Amino acid sequence: MVSNLWLDFKLKFFKSDSVVLPYIGINTIIFVLVSIFSLISFLAGQQGFITNLINEYITFPASSNLWLTRFYTVLTYQFFHADFFHVLFNMLWLYWMGQLFLDFLKPRQFHFVYFAGGVFGAIFFALIYNVLPAYKSFADSAILIGASASVMAIFTAITTLVPNFSIHLLLIGPIRIKYLLAVYIFLDIIAIEKFDGGSLSHLGGALLGFIYIKLLQNGTDITKIFERKPKLKVVRNENVKKQEFVVNQKEIDAILDKISKTGYDKLSRDEKETLFKASKN
Repeated sequence: MVSNLWLDFKLKFFKSDSVVLPYIGINTIIFVLVSIFSLISFLAGQQGFITNLINEYITFPASSNLWLTRFYTVLTYQFFHADFFHVLFNMLWLYWMGQLFLDFLKPRQFHFVYFAGGVFGAIFFALIYNVLPAYKSFADSAILIGASASVMAIFTAITTLVPNFSIHLLLIGPIRIKYLLAVYIFLDIIAIEKFDGGSLSHLGGALLGFIYIKLLQNGTDITKIFERKPKLKVVRNENVKKQEFVVNQKEIDAILDKISKTGYDKLSRDEKETLFKASKN
């Protein structure tokens, strides 16, 4: 039974065509393993041992004295979470916004925004704790954990690209994602006074997502350096003809402009198909 569950999980999260699901799978597996080891530690009379290890070697520290020895934590902190609801809500938002992100942008762009958002969130968190007088006295003990900054970067990026896209929320109904993002940012700003390091990282991730899309809209795609160059293939049969979709940038821009004004749902079937084909090129 356990082997079947693992097989189903692996097929769902690691054999899927979506690049979002492997991130969810990795975060989930890490959380489950940490929870199991924490339980074993508790039963062995070593309560808090695993948590202390994670805080010591995995989380990102605000203290500048630890950056040289724990430089790798700028990446590791993005895949660990403090509790069940922390990982649950992060993964739900990553799924919703990640899938929407991939409807308009490419997988390599998703990878970049996720990791860069997490890194930028950590940098923003560290700068605030080491620069602002109100935070300086807490810098030695403040740590950062969770994928929130990465998720916020994805959320902000797609909202910046298609701000008027609507999603349906339970008990609320359709709402444009720009209003959802505005609420989240407002709550994060309010939390600054409560010395919430996670909220600081959210703001850093949001800033990265916004900057990336603005650069992209101005013709600069930072992720171009990660683009795979197609390999040359020899075709022996001269009668074989390959149909290739040619991207008409003006047409794509017009469709994106229509989305920003009226929402994705207002697109015609042909416009949706054109946008889908363009996203695969």
